[in-house]
Amino acid sequence: MAIGIIIIGDEILSGKREDKHLSKFIQILTERGLQLDWAEYVGDNRERIIATLQRSFASGDIVFSTGGIGATPDDHTRQCAALALDVDIALHPEAKRLIQERIVDTAAEAGKTVDLNTPDNLHRLKMGEFPVGSELIPNPFNKIPGFAIQQHYFVPGFPVMAWPMMEWVLDTHYSHLFHQQARAEKAVIVYEAIESVLTPMMEQLEAEFPLIKVFSLPSVATETQRRHIELGVKGDPQQVESAFAKMCAGLDQLQSEYLPIPPK
Repeated sequence: MAIGIIIIGDEILSGKREDKHLSKFIQILTERGLQLDWAEYVGDNRERIIATLQRSFASGDIVFSTGGIGATPDDHTRQCAALALDVDIALHPEAKRLIQERIVDTAAEAGKTVDLNTPDNLHRLKMGEFPVGSELIPNPFNKIPGFAIQQHYFVPGFPVMAWPMMEWVLDTHYSHLFHQQARAEKAVIVYEAIESVLTPMMEQLEAEFPLIKVFSLPSVATETQRRHIELGVKGDPQQVESAFAKMCAGLDQLQSEYLPIPPK
């Protein structure tokens, strides 16, 4: 089952904020023996968000979405998810309770009482309006939940909230998928290499070992490093060992200068 992530927000695309979700989500998945299959960045544009979600809902993938679930005019994700599914959006009763609980707690911390029916507090309830049929994702930071529907998991853009919510989803709903497929990776640094010369060997390795992938990551020369390629194989552990040995033998035949990369 493929896993994807959609990262929403103009602030990411404009460079006002640097995305930290992608690298962290990959780490969260790796710790559980899972792998990210795809990622998309989308700005705060309703039509584009709807189109992106329509495709992802149709895919059957497990999809996480960060950002855009607040209650300000530039937050569109909740509404777009409902439109993508062609369902109504409604205030979730448990979300309402949790949001009001958060309002009361915040006021109490400041030594104040609170009227839950003021316009600003009623507006805050919009953060609990989700597509009909949604379930809640608990937020350990401030209680204001995310929502889940059709294997899509919508969390805030704030890392301090989003990351533990992602972990909760995986641990609660997908622990049966953890570490199901053993993976290994072995690589070398090949100095002054040309990819076109290495390509036939790479193609031969993938043809002979169907459970592995070969990767090639070139780097240009700088004042502090020589031109080189990180060349490796990844996938089924047993085939990785055999393919890596054959790859090194092929590099020897090409009289390439290379050094193994220590395993992480």
